[in-house]
Amino acid sequence: MDKKILFLFFFCITLHLAAIVSAQLQVGFYNTKARCPAAETIVRDTVRTRFSSDRSITAALLRMYFHDCFVRGCDASLLIDSKNTKNKKSEKDAGANGSVREYGLIDQIKSKLEATCPNTVSCADIIALATRDAVALAGGPSYSIPTGRRDGLVSDPSQVNLPAPSITVPQAIQTFQSKGFNVNEMVSLLGGHTVGITHCSFIQGDRLSRADGSMDTKLFGSLKKTCSSKGDSPVFLDQNTSFVVDNSFYKQLRLKKGILKIDQLLASDRSTTGIVTNFASNPKAFQQAFANALIKLGNTQVLVGKSGEIRKNCRAFNPPPSPPPKITKSPPPPPPKIIKSPPPPPPKIAKSPPPPPPKVFSPPPPPPPKVFSPPPPPPPKILTSPPSPPPKVFSPPPPPPPKVSIFSPPPPSPSMVSVSPPPPPVSNSDRFLPVFGPQA
Repeated sequence: MDKKILFLFFFCITLHLAAIVSAQLQVGFYNTKARCPAAETIVRDTVRTRFSSDRSITAALLRMYFHDCFVRGCDASLLIDSKNTKNKKSEKDAGANGSVREYGLIDQIKSKLEATCPNTVSCADIIALATRDAVALAGGPSYSIPTGRRDGLVSDPSQVNLPAPSITVPQAIQTFQSKGFNVNEMVSLLGGHTVGITHCSFIQGDRLSRADGSMDTKLFGSLKKTCSSKGDSPVFLDQNTSFVVDNSFYKQLRLKKGILKIDQLLASDRSTTGIVTNFASNPKAFQQAFANALIKLGNTQVLVGKSGEIRKNCRAFNPPPSPPPKITKSPPPPPPKIIKSPPPPPPKIAKSPPPPPPKVFSPPPPPPPKVFSPPPPPPPKILTSPPSPPPKVFSPPPPPPPKVSIFSPPPPSPSMVSVSPPPPPVSNSDRFLPVFGPQA
């Protein structure tokens, strides 16, 4: 009882994580200018060209898709070559993956995508898209699948644990449920055996060892003859429409023409027989269920966002990025030593005499103007001349006596009488001054 509860707990956790991851994937993830809008067209065209020359690539891609996603999730870890790992081993070395092929087709698609939009489309998305296109080309359902997966960083053969072709239905149910698939989805995914082949070595022990009535008698005889005479010959899993994705596989199971043990048991186990009957009689039900199961398979444990990487070569992990240059942090310089010197002595205050009063510059008085004085003239020569006669004093004659009349005007006042002043005396010195001015 405790084991069942524990199983249900982990089953619920797985479903929850799957829901979160699927929300991060999106249909048309690359259909933006910033990514790679031509990505899905490049994948589809390359697959179509390959399918036109080899219709078996549908089975090969379905096998690659299932074997990759069922181990560590859809992370393209199956594509890594052994030589490109540290221990020289990869998932390709696991026995169950020995028959996986079409790695070259994935390389071809990757090369074209890197030429168009480098470092953008993951190898995990290439597998999912190429499988989708191959299924549609083989007559199966056309469906849209979310993208945005990233490539894994581990490829370990010891982790490969795929369901064997000889397990029972209960064992198969438990294996698929551990990956989050219910019974209906398990039967749908096993419907991929509608195309492809197996080999005699996988059926000789449990299907051809004895006639137990679980295989059509005619088919049993034919396969017994083929496998005994031709060694490990290939055998078609769908003996009717071997290259077409249809519901013929389930019809073959109801006729006891299932090749692998697990396939035939689906038609007889009570937990799965109803699903087989439904798909055998309703091709549309199978087409829809098959498309839904493939989409869900593509959401198994995927890496998104910053997880994983986008490989440049699907067969090898990207080389680690070169480490950034080491920046040597030199120790900080020691703090400067502060030497405490004794305080300086107080300055000696010298009492100096008071400063002299400022000198007031007084310009010297201007020299007195030079007054040019001509040299004194030589003393005049005094010639002794006879004394000049005294000047004649002109005395006008006395006026006639006035006629006395009673009507005569009064005599003039003394102020109205003009008396000429006597001329100045003439000195001897003025008499002999030169008439041409002073001499220098």
